[in-house]
Amino acid sequence: MAPREVRQPLDALDAGPALTNARIAAVLSEIADLLEIKGESSFKVGAYRRAADSVAGSAVEVAAAYRDGEPPRLRGVGGGIGERIAELVTTGHLAYHESLCADVPPTLLQLLAIPGVGPRTAGEVWRTLGIATLPELESAARDGRLRQLRGLSTRTEARIIEGIGELRERPPHRMRIDEAHALAERVLALVEELPGVASATAAGSVRRWRETVGDLDLLVETEDGESVLRAVRDLPMVESTESEVRGGRERSTVRLVDGPRLDIMAMPAGQTGSYLVHFTGSSEHNVALRHRARERGWSLSERGLVPLAEESAEPLTFASETDLYAFLDLAPVPPELREGRGEIEAAAVGALPRLVERADLRGDCHSHSHWSDGREPLEVMVESARCDGREYQVLTDHSQSLTIANGLSPARVAAQHRVIGELNERFAREMAAGELPAGAHPDGFLLLHGTELEITVDGRLDYPDELLAAFDVVVASLHVGRRQPRAQLMARYEAAMRNPHVDIIAHPSGRKIGQRPDLDLDWEAFYRLAAETGTLLEINGSPARLDLDEHRIRAATDAGCRFTIDSDAHERADRQHLVWGTAVARRGWLTPDLVANTLPRDEFVALMRETPHRV
Repeated sequence: MAPREVRQPLDALDAGPALTNARIAAVLSEIADLLEIKGESSFKVGAYRRAADSVAGSAVEVAAAYRDGEPPRLRGVGGGIGERIAELVTTGHLAYHESLCADVPPTLLQLLAIPGVGPRTAGEVWRTLGIATLPELESAARDGRLRQLRGLSTRTEARIIEGIGELRERPPHRMRIDEAHALAERVLALVEELPGVASATAAGSVRRWRETVGDLDLLVETEDGESVLRAVRDLPMVESTESEVRGGRERSTVRLVDGPRLDIMAMPAGQTGSYLVHFTGSSEHNVALRHRARERGWSLSERGLVPLAEESAEPLTFASETDLYAFLDLAPVPPELREGRGEIEAAAVGALPRLVERADLRGDCHSHSHWSDGREPLEVMVESARCDGREYQVLTDHSQSLTIANGLSPARVAAQHRVIGELNERFAREMAAGELPAGAHPDGFLLLHGTELEITVDGRLDYPDELLAAFDVVVASLHVGRRQPRAQLMARYEAAMRNPHVDIIAHPSGRKIGQRPDLDLDWEAFYRLAAETGTLLEINGSPARLDLDEHRIRAATDAGCRFTIDSDAHERADRQHLVWGTAVARRGWLTPDLVANTLPRDEFVALMRETPHRV
């Protein structure tokens, strides 16, 4: 489900292209919130939440499918909810949603943005104490009135006060990288069709693959910038223009429908190198470049280089970014590294790393199926990975104590192991017969049996050692007891890393971007322990996590750690998560040799069979 923000009830939406899967899912999710606030049955609430998750994760454009008369089959979307989706996508309105909004004070939804306050708590304080606004809730928490309610303690009051403080310090809303890329691709597809456009490129933080993006930057190569920029203002997804295009002006700013600001710059055809460099790099990167240019007697801007001694001269232009960097005696800097963090110095001496690429990943070490909390059957998930050209995939359904995720008992682990064995036998037969499916790796495919092993609140591992020894790969993670003191959290991680059967620590910081903060860990000690024991650290590619982040990747690398880049896939569409994981790894300057799942299948299997722990 999408991260909760401070918000009013969702406005009615125009039916059409703007009604994305994310927006439909947001309406369904808000219905679930409103029902739970009103105290409706958990079954009814859960039905809408499951439907929201299915729509959000669907690879099909749900609105278009309904309008074409071919509603997609979505898990958790039955006849009743399906009819409501149809009403929403065809009319832009949903009467049921609007009636629920009328029953609940609109300010009550803002309380859901407070960490630790869910719809049930918000509904209880509203019905019992008449509290419907954030200031009222804070006042009640500070003067002890919340303790009058069943299940709300002094600890709950303290958490609410702390959560309100976190909310006030939260930065303005930024899009996640996956949302920003999807929107940028939609805009680019429209702009590239305009008359006079030779090419169009997303720039700025989207091109640098930052984990969150505030505004979009678009560069258009054209000989008629003014006409193209005027045409952009008339696109159906443009809501308003914040700056007019006048004679000779080559830049325009517009506001997208239900979206962010879009800055568009026209570039002269054949002279795009300096524009791409200028509008991609961070301000720190560009300052460092300008300083290097001045040392060589040049003034650098987006238009090119001008001699300092002849500021009225025509700029020296470049057809490509590589040409501009070469003129300044620099190796070309990958967009992901253009943050002013030493990349100019490294480029000057030929020390930029060969960054890991998506194509380097031969397997994926973290994935789920419907045996636990995955949204698709095991066989479907595996065949998808196989036809994606992977050499191996690790199935890591949750362990037994994580009941909320339908964790596997030892008996179910044994049953799953048999199914995996049967699948691998079939894959081997098909390989021998030369009957590989389209897209399969020519050397075949292996499904490895793993587990996402819970590290329990008391520091134990969720399965005994004799069961852990039977898995091909053990990925340990921490989902519960997040608020424990640092010493306890560190002790739990140490218990996992020192266990000879644990291979990987999943999403180590436990964060969710814009939703949940990092665990309070002694990170230097954490990295030392991982390096000492040989435990791999995951870079979780889920765009809600991207964990480890770029800064921790560099710190862990300096400490001698190695990594995996994983999808944490719960359905086929989540294969895309490897793209986001690779992007954050590249921003962390990571090279292929430090990523275990760049190894060929036999070498990876051999590595997992070794005892990774050195002590």
